[in-house]
Amino acid sequence: MLFWTILKTSLKALMAHKLRAFLAMLGIIIGVGAVISMLAIGAGARQSILARVTAMGTDLLVVRPGQSAFGGVMTGTQVSLTLDDARAVLRGVEGVRFVAPVVRGRAQYKYYNRNSSSTLYGTSTTYFPIRGFEVERGRCFTETEVDRQARVTILGPNTVEDLFGGADPLGETVKIKGINFRVIGVTKAKGDQGFFNPDDQAIIPYTTAMKQIFGRTRANLDEVDIQAEEGYDLARVIEDATALIRKRHRTPAGMPEDFNIRNQADIIESFTAMSRTLTVLLGSIAGISLLVGGIGIMNIMLVSVTERTREIGIRKAIGARDRDVLKQFLIEAVAMSGVGGLVGAAAGIGIAKVIGSFTDFNTTVETFSVVLALTFSAAVGIFFGFYPAWRAAMLNPIEALRYE
Repeated sequence: MLFWTILKTSLKALMAHKLRAFLAMLGIIIGVGAVISMLAIGAGARQSILARVTAMGTDLLVVRPGQSAFGGVMTGTQVSLTLDDARAVLRGVEGVRFVAPVVRGRAQYKYYNRNSSSTLYGTSTTYFPIRGFEVERGRCFTETEVDRQARVTILGPNTVEDLFGGADPLGETVKIKGINFRVIGVTKAKGDQGFFNPDDQAIIPYTTAMKQIFGRTRANLDEVDIQAEEGYDLARVIEDATALIRKRHRTPAGMPEDFNIRNQADIIESFTAMSRTLTVLLGSIAGISLLVGGIGIMNIMLVSVTERTREIGIRKAIGARDRDVLKQFLIEAVAMSGVGGLVGAAAGIGIAKVIGSFTDFNTTVETFSVVLALTFSAAVGIFFGFYPAWRAAMLNPIEALRYE
């Protein structure tokens, strides 16, 4: 039999049982749609995370105090970074552009009868270019205000909304832990980062924070933010900064550091790996429905072979070969999975668009995910359709003709 004749016969057989063919395709439609929409959610989450983390700067290094340990056993209490450590890194490490000392903690803000609670950062003027913050309204505090422990603050847009509503906050006085601070600026919105919200915070000079808010008599810091020169080798900066701080802390050779340096590029890589794992997990869960759809196709095809046993016997009796019968039933299975895959792809893309438009999830439909889903659906049709087709091809024509 010619291929086009076999194809025409297969399509006529499917059209003769439209509802049954549609129900067989339904599992493939749901499976392909689920795979594409889930992968779109995973890809969107990955891009959102990368965009937010990258917005903080890829040339950022964060030095935080740790605990001295040896052989897996803690040997001391937390060792603090100091202002002198920050100054030493700025002066003694090649490739360092800016350094910002940071102290932080939770604080209660009050403006008349309005209250807000969020993170309070005490830092220097260099914190803003290092972390990529822009002052949208007002101004940043000056080095002079840092030196004289001025009571000035720059608020995030969410904090401004909580305290002032739609009113202009510039020049107004807010109480931070009961101490009056004058609002001199508002940062530009950056969006919630998930693990913290840079739009819900207040920033004040670190000298003011240490002496007047947190009551630190020693110049201990919660972290030191470092921005490397553009194009400079971050690994070299980390190596030199580590050696310098170890020397200042008198850390003996062979002992681990009593601090840790986090590379923003490493953080981005970690988030990328985590999001890929999430995408694979979502795709695998959705792919199970494709297998269920394939089992449905096999079930329908087995029923079809049983119902059309006499038809198969007649075709063989008038000259159809085993491979012709095999092709016919395999084409029917592939046609159902192929059409189901196309409809499912359209549904999956539509669902992803709807999710992205009406929820907080960002979705990104990638060409790769569509091709993967369609390829997998075609493979499912061939795999689960082969056995029923083989069973039909192996029927004895004499026995088939006698089948009631």
